[in-house]
Amino acid sequence: MSRIIAIFALPGVQLLDVSGPLDVFAQANIEARKEFYALRIISCESGPIRSSSGARLLADWVAPDVDERIDTLLVAGAPGAGQVTLSTGIVAWLRSTALRSRRYGSICTGAFFLASTGLLDGRHVTTHWAVAEALAEAHPSLTIDEDALYVRDGKLRTAAGVTAGLDLALALVEEDLGRDVARRVAAQLVMFFKRPGGQLQFSQKGEARPAGRSVLQEVQRWVAANPELDHNVADLARHAGISPRHFARLFHAEVGMTPAAWVEAARISAARKLLENGHDTPKQVAAKCGYTSVDTLRRTFSKHVGVTPAEYRKRHASAPE
Repeated sequence: MSRIIAIFALPGVQLLDVSGPLDVFAQANIEARKEFYALRIISCESGPIRSSSGARLLADWVAPDVDERIDTLLVAGAPGAGQVTLSTGIVAWLRSTALRSRRYGSICTGAFFLASTGLLDGRHVTTHWAVAEALAEAHPSLTIDEDALYVRDGKLRTAAGVTAGLDLALALVEEDLGRDVARRVAAQLVMFFKRPGGQLQFSQKGEARPAGRSVLQEVQRWVAANPELDHNVADLARHAGISPRHFARLFHAEVGMTPAAWVEAARISAARKLLENGHDTPKQVAAKCGYTSVDTLRRTFSKHVGVTPAEYRKRHASAPE
C-alpha cells in the first residue's frame, strides 16, 4: 500500500512549496519502480487554491473531511503567514492529524501555521531566514536554526525557504527508500543530493546598515566606505567628535551592538559584494576589507555566511573568472 504524502496548502500558498516536494516524491516513485508514495493536496476550503503567483491548485481533500491515514503531513508556507490566523477547527485538525501521522512538518513559513497547533513548542526547527526572528518572537520556546536547510527533531521535519522544500523531500526519500534511490532522484531533477552550505549564504540578514542618530550614521557610512582601515573605538570616537567611552555606550544603546561587531558586519558586507563581482581573489578581498590575512577572512566569513569566501565566490560571482 502506498504511503500518503499530504501537503496542506492555504490560499496564497507559495506554489513551489507544494509543487517542488511533490515532484521529488513523484520522481522517487519512478526510480523505485513502484508507487511507494501517493500524493495529495489538502485545502481548508472548497474550490481552487489560488497561489501567491496566481496559479491555481486543485485540492484532493478539504479539511477536516480527510478519511485516509496520512503517513507524512507537510504544511506549505505563504507570504505573510505570520499575520494569518487559522480557525480553531483547522488548528485542531492539523494537530490531531499530525499526531496520528508517522511524521509531520512544515516548509518555509508553513512553520507559523504548524506552530499555532503547539506541536513545535520546545522543539528544534528552521524556517526562512527572513522570518526567523518573527517566528521566535511569536513562539519563544522554539530553538530556531537560521542557517539549516532542514531540521529533523523526532517526528518533526521543518524546511527553510521555498527551494529547501526540495531538500527536505529528498531527505525523506532517503529515509524511506535509501541513498541510491535518493541520489537518482537528485540526478534526474538536476539538484544537489546534499546542497553545500546553509541558507545564510543567501541571507541579507546581518548586513551592516546605518542606524541611530545622525552622528553615528555618519561614522557607520565612513566605515562602510573604508572597510580596509583599522576602525578601533578610539578612531571611531574621534571621527564622531566624542569621547571613546561615551561613543561606545551611545553606539550600543542606539545601534544594538558594539562598534566592533558593527565593523565586522560592515567588512563582511563589503567582502560579499567584492566576491560577488568576481574580479578579486579571496586574498585580495581580505586586504581590501581590513583583514590581516586570508585565513582571518575565511574564519570570520564562514562564521557569518556559513561557507568560505572561495565557495561563496564560486557560487555567487556574476562576472566570469
